[in-house]
Amino acid sequence: MTVTITTDSSLTFNKQVNSVVKGSFYQLRTIAKLKSSLSYSDLEILIHAFISSRLDYCNSLYVGVTKSTLNRLQLVQNAAARLLTGSKKRDHISPVLAKLHWLPVEQRINFKILLFVFKALHGLAPQYLCDLLIPYCPPRPLRSSSQCLLCVPSASLKSKGDRAFSVYAPQLWNSLPDVVKSSPTISSFKSNLKTYLFSLAFNTP
Repeated sequence: MTVTITTDSSLTFNKQVNSVVKGSFYQLRTIAKLKSSLSYSDLEILIHAFISSRLDYCNSLYVGVTKSTLNRLQLVQNAAARLLTGSKKRDHISPVLAKLHWLPVEQRINFKILLFVFKALHGLAPQYLCDLLIPYCPPRPLRSSSQCLLCVPSASLKSKGDRAFSVYAPQLWNSLPDVVKSSPTISSFKSNLKTYLFSLAFNTP
C-alpha cells in the first residue's frame, strides 16, 4: 500500500483526509466481502493492516484540524470496529471501541505526539526534534522542579502557531500524570500512556 501526504497552504489537510476516508471505506467494503471466510483473528489483522495503519500514517500532522475533519476519520474507525465485531449502526460505538481497546482517533494522534516527546527526551529521536523541547527549570526550587515539565514557548501565530510541535507537544506532555512521564522504558511508557488516554476517552477509573 502506497500512501502519500497532501498538504495545503492553510494546513486544513482536507484533501489528505478525503483521500484517507475514501481509500479506507473502499478497503472496508472489500474486507466485508471476505468476512464470512475469515476467522476473527484474521479479520482483525486485515483491518489493522489496511485501516488502522492508514489512519495512523503521519497522523501527528492532524494536530489542530477541525472537529469535523477528525469526525470523518473517526467514522472510518467506527465502521472498522462495527465490521470486526458485527455491531449494528444503531449500537453506541464507545462501548464497542472500549471492548476492542482501541483508542479513538484524537487520542491516537496525541499518543503519537507524546511518544515522539518521550523518545526525544531520552535521546531516541532525531536531533531536530530534541532541539525543540526545553526542560522547564524554575529560577528557584519549586515543587514543579521534579515534575519533568517542559517549557511552552509563545506561539507566533495564534491559529497555526499553537499547532507547532514545539508548542503543542510540551503542553500535552505537561498535562500528563507524573507516573506516565516518569516511565523508565518505551514499553512501560506506551502501556501507561495508553491506559491514561483510554481513561480520558471512555471515562474509566
